[in-house]
Amino acid sequence: MTKDGGGKQGKQDKKAQQYGVTPQSVDFNDWYNEVVKKADLADNSPVAGAMVVRPYGTALWENIVRWLDDRFKATGHESLIFPTLIPMGFITKEADHVEGFAPELFTVSRIGTEELAEPYVMRPTSETIIGHMWAGWLNSYRDLPFLHYQWGSVFRAELRTKAFLRTSEFFWHEGHTAHATEEEARAEVRQQLDLYHEFCRDVLALPVVRGEKTASERFAGAVATYSIEGMMRDGKALQSGTSHYLGQNFSKAFDVKFQTREQKEEYAHTTSWAISSRIIGAIIMTHGDDFGLMMPPRIAPVQVIVIPVGRKENFDQMVEEGERLAAELRAQGLRVRVDKRDGVTNGFKYNDWELKGVPVRVELGPRDLEAGVVVVKNRNSEDKETLPRAEAVSGMSARLDAIHNWLLTRATDFMLARTVKADDYGAFRQAIEDGNWVRAHHCGDAGCEAAIKEDTKATARNVPLDDAEFFAEKEEGPCVRCGQPGAYGKRVIFGRQY
Repeated sequence: MTKDGGGKQGKQDKKAQQYGVTPQSVDFNDWYNEVVKKADLADNSPVAGAMVVRPYGTALWENIVRWLDDRFKATGHESLIFPTLIPMGFITKEADHVEGFAPELFTVSRIGTEELAEPYVMRPTSETIIGHMWAGWLNSYRDLPFLHYQWGSVFRAELRTKAFLRTSEFFWHEGHTAHATEEEARAEVRQQLDLYHEFCRDVLALPVVRGEKTASERFAGAVATYSIEGMMRDGKALQSGTSHYLGQNFSKAFDVKFQTREQKEEYAHTTSWAISSRIIGAIIMTHGDDFGLMMPPRIAPVQVIVIPVGRKENFDQMVEEGERLAAELRAQGLRVRVDKRDGVTNGFKYNDWELKGVPVRVELGPRDLEAGVVVVKNRNSEDKETLPRAEAVSGMSARLDAIHNWLLTRATDFMLARTVKADDYGAFRQAIEDGNWVRAHHCGDAGCEAAIKEDTKATARNVPLDDAEFFAEKEEGPCVRCGQPGAYGKRVIFGRQY
C-alpha cells in the first residue's frame, strides 16, 4: 500500500473511515457497540440494563420468530401465555433452581402502597409456574405429551450489559414439554437441539457445534443440558441455544403426576428449550466486517435495496422505475425496499445500506434504464456487475442463495482454523490467550474445571455429540490440566465466552 493510501487496501481503509466504525482488529467490543447503534438495530434505554430495539432490529427478530414459530407448530407444539410475575415461593421449590437464579432475580414486593405478603419474581424462566399449572391439567397418560411454548421477555440482572448479548430484559421463546417416559422426553430434547442446528446452518449461515454441557455448566435443575455453540469473529464462543432434559425434578417439586396405563401414579418427565435475542448478537459477530453488518439473506429484513440514481429533474421518474423493479422482485417473495430519500448523496445511501448489511444492492439510473440494464453489487464483494434487467431479476434468488453459502463457508473455515488441540496445559493456556477454541481431554471434576476457568477465563463449552457436524470423533486421553483419565471419551471444547 502506498503512503497516500493507494491500492485496494487503501480504498478499503478510506471507505471504512467514511462509516465511522472502529475496525474489528482495533477493538472488537467498540466495533460491535457502534454497529448495533449505527445500523439502527438497538439503542440504550432509560431503564438500566435494558435496550430499545429499533424497527430494523425488530424486523430481524420478527423474521426469526416467524421461522421458528412455524416449525414449532409443524411438530405439534402449541403456544400459550403465562404471567410475567411468578410467586417467589415457586422459585424456591426446586433447590438447584433457586441457587442458580437467586443472584439474578428482580423482585416485586409492593403493589401501590401495600406490601405483599409474598414477593413476586419477574420471570427469569418459567419451569416453576408452568409446572404449577400442569399439576392441575394432567391426570392420565392419555393427556400426554404436553407440548407447549411461549414467546416473551425474561428478566435477569446483569452488571455488565451489552445489547442483545447481555441485557437485564431480553426476548426469547421458551419451550416446555411433559412426557410419560424418559425416552420420549430425551427424544424431544434432541429434536429441538437439531431444529436449532438446522435453523442456524440453513437460515442464519451460522456453523454451530451440538454437544452436551458438563455438569458444572448445566441449567439449574436440569439432569442434562445440550447446547449449540458458535464462534464469533474474535474467537469467543456464544451459546446460541439450549435444550434441557429436566428429568422428574420439577415434576416432583410441583406434583406433576399422572396415572399410567397400569393404573400406577408416576411423575412426568419434562424438558425445556430456548433460543433468545442473543442470536442477533451471533449474526452480528459471526458475519460482520469492518464496514458493518452482513445480513444472512434468508433472515435479512431487507434482502435487496433498490437505489434510484438520478438528478433532480429525473429523480421522481427513477423512483417510479425503482418501484417497478422492486415489484418484480417482490413477486418472487423477496423482501425489497426502494431508497426514495431526496437530498442525500448516492454515496451516503450506499454506505448506509452496506452498514446495515443488506445482501444485494441494485442501482438504477437514466442511462441504465435506456440500455435495459441495472448495476448489481453483493454486500460480500467489492465488485459491481452490470446486467440485463431481466437477468438480474430472474437470478436474484440464486444470487441470495450463493451469498448464504459464502457466509456459511467463511464462518465455518474461520471456526475450524481457530480451533486447536492441546495435550499439555502450557499449550492450552497459550491457545486460549491467542483467542482460540481448544479441544482437550478433561477429567470431569468440577474443581478442576473451575481452576481452568479461574486461570484462563475459559469455560467448557460442550462435549460434542457423536453425530455432531464438527469435532465428534471419539478419543481417550488424560486431562489436560491434572493428568487424570478423561471422563468423556472425546475432547471437550474450551473457550472464552460471551
